Amino acid sequence: MSSIGHICGYGMGAIDLVKLFGTTLGDTQFKQLTVIAALAMSITSGITFWAVSERIPPPARHDPRAPQRRFKVVHQIWSTLSNLPPRIQAICWAVFWSWIGWFPFIIYSSTWVGETYFRYDAPKEVRQSADALGEMGRIGSMALTVYSSVTFVGAWVLPLFVQAPDADSFTPRPPASIAHLVERFNKLKPDLLSVWVWGHFIFSAAMFLTPFATSFRAATAIVAVCGLPWTITHWAPTSFLGVEVNKLSSGAGDPGPSPAYRRLSGGSSIELVRRDHQSSSRLERGPDSPGSLAPTGELSGIYFGILNIYTTVPQFLGTMLSAAVFAALDPGKSPELTPEGDAAEPKLPQEDGPNAIAVCLFIGAICSLGAAYSTARLRHIA
Repeated sequence: MSSIGHICGYGMGAIDLVKLFGTTLGDTQFKQLTVIAALAMSITSGITFWAVSERIPPPARHDPRAPQRRFKVVHQIWSTLSNLPPRIQAICWAVFWSWIGWFPFIIYSSTWVGETYFRYDAPKEVRQSADALGEMGRIGSMALTVYSSVTFVGAWVLPLFVQAPDADSFTPRPPASIAHLVERFNKLKPDLLSVWVWGHFIFSAAMFLTPFATSFRAATAIVAVCGLPWTITHWAPTSFLGVEVNKLSSGAGDPGPSPAYRRLSGGSSIELVRRDHQSSSRLERGPDSPGSLAPTGELSGIYFGILNIYTTVPQFLGTMLSAAVFAALDPGKSPELTPEGDAAEPKLPQEDGPNAIAVCLFIGAICSLGAAYSTARLRHIA
């Protein structure tokens, strides 16, 4: 669904909206895109509010023995963050390095494609057009439309050719006539961890090529290829984290009575405890409330919230990294930032000099190699 939204959004960016709608929604492409995006968010959010109802959980029982803290939620997150199970910690670090690499691509890739077009392919009449920057944006949006289409197809096709991380717990029962073919096909499937590692490598290789792209077609092809690793980046971390949270909450795979994990009152380790089948799956909250147990849903929310932290922090780091690159290629060095002629003229890229965005993408490729290493370590962590 996300990919469909991207295709629609980028597709509208590739159309001359001012020519199509006039100035009713604004007198520039960007203003009209902003209005359309705001309307789309309002409509889809309204449908969600109307259609979805949530079960309100009962209030947690207060334990008089538990010490009271002012910033309980913050302390709980920090306590959990400091004592993550090894495999969850490895997943989070893989996501951390991956997002440092992906952030410049997400923010600047369309601009990079447009700049590449004006560096090498734009005819003179387009360069002198009054809407040259709008044309540059439409070229970039067209590249992202292709990229989103690849992502959409990948989201449907890739899972058919990859083993799920919990495939051992599921026994397929196809019709007897094709059972042997299905069995042979399943044996050829790579596991999701290997696909995740190769996704990092594919993205890194694509970003290493960005400084060498000399046509907007080459730039568009590079961006389109990244649609497949982007699909994997959205799919793999949450799948592995879901498996780990299920293990922590239910102890799947143990032959005896269903076990569970609980955090010791000191908060520094987790121990395996037995429970009968009638009791619900629970985990102690930690040192702040030794007698209070958290249901599986809360445990899942905490760990996925921590995964979001490892996704968000790299975006701040990526912003600072990009700012440093743009500052190093300041006016006088970077042709994208130094237009020739009058300052009021459109700031169009020239053919000579470094491309600051390509440098940011190249640095992202290096970080993606770090993500590949962190991901590969998961295979050796029990």
